[in-house]
Amino acid sequence: MVAAVRVVPSAASRALSLLRTVQYTHPPSCPCHSNPGHHHHHARPQINAYAQRAHQNGRRGFASPLDASQQKEYAFEMAASSIRFGPGVTQEVGMDFANMGAKRVCVVTDSTVRRLTAIQQVEEALSREGIEYKIFDKVRVEPKDSSIKEAIDFAKPYRPDAFLAVGGGSVIDTAKLMNLYTEYPDAEFLDFVNAPLGNGRPIEKKLKPLIAVPTTAGTGSETTGTAIFDLVAKRAKTGIAHRNLKPTLGICDPLNTRTMPSAVKASSGLDVLCHALESWTAIPFNERTPRPTNPIIRPAYQGANPISDIFSLNALRSTVKYLPRAVKDPEDFEAQHEMLLAATLAGIGFGNAGVHLCHGMSYPISGQNPGYQHAGYEVDSPIIPHGVSVAVTSPTVFKFTAPSNPDRHLAAAEAFGVDTTNVKREDAGEVLADALRKFLADLGDQPKGIKDLGFSRDHIEALVEGTIPQARVLVLAPGLAKELEQEKDQLRKLFEESMVH
Repeated sequence: MVAAVRVVPSAASRALSLLRTVQYTHPPSCPCHSNPGHHHHHARPQINAYAQRAHQNGRRGFASPLDASQQKEYAFEMAASSIRFGPGVTQEVGMDFANMGAKRVCVVTDSTVRRLTAIQQVEEALSREGIEYKIFDKVRVEPKDSSIKEAIDFAKPYRPDAFLAVGGGSVIDTAKLMNLYTEYPDAEFLDFVNAPLGNGRPIEKKLKPLIAVPTTAGTGSETTGTAIFDLVAKRAKTGIAHRNLKPTLGICDPLNTRTMPSAVKASSGLDVLCHALESWTAIPFNERTPRPTNPIIRPAYQGANPISDIFSLNALRSTVKYLPRAVKDPEDFEAQHEMLLAATLAGIGFGNAGVHLCHGMSYPISGQNPGYQHAGYEVDSPIIPHGVSVAVTSPTVFKFTAPSNPDRHLAAAEAFGVDTTNVKREDAGEVLADALRKFLADLGDQPKGIKDLGFSRDHIEALVEGTIPQARVLVLAPGLAKELEQEKDQLRKLFEESMVH
């Protein structure tokens, strides 16, 4: 006898709705098919269209007379840290290290988090299991290469057999690089840094275990193999990205995010918003070139794919719903809980699909800060928080990318509550830009363009030059030219239009 399974109608309809959203058909006609010079990307292929492209590419195989640099990608990989989520799970971290056989742990945090309950819980958990540990608490918010090197110099002589990061994205990213350079003690600092600013060397060794305990709901760094910092000499943000950098385990405890000040909640949440939007609208993975000649060099940021789509779209919907509540009411525990979950979901989405223009343009915005100090941040020097720097260009960016994939941008607008029933596809960019402008205004205390951050038109050329090296993310931007001078012209216009949005 076969037992009947009853599906709750609302759950079934939600699942069907999500699948329909991901399985968009191609537009009925495409003007660029008759224009081979037009770099147009369908960012909303059907899943079976993804498969058809993969089949065609796979049939060609590596024996094709075309060299790999001319071939499009034919596969995508799903890589993310193991995640444990729940209120109170921080107390389990000592048992995790004991289960791994770790004897000596380097705990990484910053001076603010050092005073919070999360660190107290971590110390108690490690002590209960008899695990030796040493704390490095000098992580810099929005780290620079100098602060990263100071952290590495702390870790090398201690020779830990595991790392524990407790803090926001700056802390987790710093811990990743401490782990990397203690495993490669003789490496030059720029060896692994993303090209063209660094040498882009792949990470071939398995690193030490790293457990990440986020205390902010934003970066998703607990799920990804990406670490970002300021390269001061180049006045640009860059980083290192490789799957082997990702934490072994992310412990996501909503109790740890309750102490975030309102301004930090807003900025962190805007990072989640842009992670979700950028990975949702990135070029499809099977439009990316070159095809890797070895899987170890397949980039972590691969382009939109059927798995990342589901994480990104869910994270976007949750952020729109819960971020305003989390910012306005520190006692709204449901909103804090859902924002930490959204940050993790978005991290899995962008950690595999990648981000594009908002992030690419944000790195010089924060790296070339004319002196702006964002309210609500307890730091001694000027700071443009990362979430602010990515969101400030978002209305302009998504208006620009929309013509390449209007259906996907309309779906994003729907996540903001816009009724798109009668919206023309050619208006998708403006509709999404308007939704973003309203969302940012309603959130409060957000700059209305980069002019509010202290930038003028005199800064645009330097901002463009600081964006060009971000090739790792720019390659995923739909509609961006491949030819350098044309790309620079597009970026100039984007920065000009972002002065006031």
